[in-house]
Amino acid sequence: MSVTPFMEVNQAIQAMGGDTLNQCMQCGLCAGLCPWGRVVEGSPFVVRKLIRMGQLGLEGFESDEILYACTTCNLCVRNCPRQVKIIDVIRSMRAMIAETGAIPPNLRPIVGSVHSQGNPWAEERNKRINWTQGLDVPVFGPDTEYFLFVCCTSAFDQRSQKIARAIVELLKTAGVSFGIIGNEESCCGESVRKIGDEALFAKLAEKNIALFKEKGVKKIITTSPHCFTTFSKEYSELGGDFEVQHYSLFLNQLVKEGKLSLKKAVNKKVIYHDPCYLGRHNEVFEQPRELLQALPGVELIEFGQTKGTSLCCGGGGGRIWMETKPEQRFSDKKVVEAADRGAEILATACPYCISLFEDSRKGTGKEEQLEIKDITELLQAAL
Repeated sequence: MSVTPFMEVNQAIQAMGGDTLNQCMQCGLCAGLCPWGRVVEGSPFVVRKLIRMGQLGLEGFESDEILYACTTCNLCVRNCPRQVKIIDVIRSMRAMIAETGAIPPNLRPIVGSVHSQGNPWAEERNKRINWTQGLDVPVFGPDTEYFLFVCCTSAFDQRSQKIARAIVELLKTAGVSFGIIGNEESCCGESVRKIGDEALFAKLAEKNIALFKEKGVKKIITTSPHCFTTFSKEYSELGGDFEVQHYSLFLNQLVKEGKLSLKKAVNKKVIYHDPCYLGRHNEVFEQPRELLQALPGVELIEFGQTKGTSLCCGGGGGRIWMETKPEQRFSDKKVVEAADRGAEILATACPYCISLFEDSRKGTGKEEQLEIKDITELLQAAL
């Protein structure tokens, strides 16, 4: 795999609205903070070296795994003393690879599925609302206030469907005017953009924006922090001007207003994981914790590193679709720490995190000791 020289990379970053590679002074802080260095001893992925390659216009990487290792957790970006938009740098490099058709083989089926079916799960488009079976889920209409966008993971993954079903019950209990559009919906494009396929992302965004406007959507509630970020920060650049909230923000307000009454005691020791795209990307740290603290009987405990310094689950940047060696799984480290701290439930607010933590719970032998729950599932149990 070859890399486009410095000038072309720099121009691509500037076209995305990012800062130039010249700003990087090679201080190494990004590499020191990166979860790869914190979890994997002798990790081949060193973000500082990646930026340096872009600066020098070097040709070639050791492997695709280097360029596609970044989880876009945003820890390096938040702490860069020169404010280099490191994620934009990496995204621009991936975009150039995608333009040549050299996307890593294990990611090609994901892109192909989004092209043909509008989702990365290799599922037929007409199965997108199968998760609603047995539920009376409203259809979005002219008089509906909120459009509930259920991410592809919660639409097609059996484990994550529980999140979508839980939020429907919560919204109905609170008397919220909401609805879904249905099988016409397509993936928000978050993963394909992180993989580097800018053309496909633009196609998805334009299609979704047109659909939402046609249906009269003005306010959106998302089940995933990744969709939340994409709709609120990226669709707006393409003409998608919507009021967007992640469910944690919306449900927290409902609880404060007394529209959701949480009566049943949970009586568990709960540890909360900050999803990168909810926390570091959007500064949503307190509202999920307030929701958990509103649950009767919950003892909320914390990881050693939380909020802005929280360790990533490993699923961002398209890596949810990539195989990661057991000794390199960030989610394993978090599950083990949660169990060591005496937690009975590891709670989070992102379907990617849920998926990886469920796998890690099995892989690390913590199935009997620890439950993995989305906040919506805990709220639903307390109704």
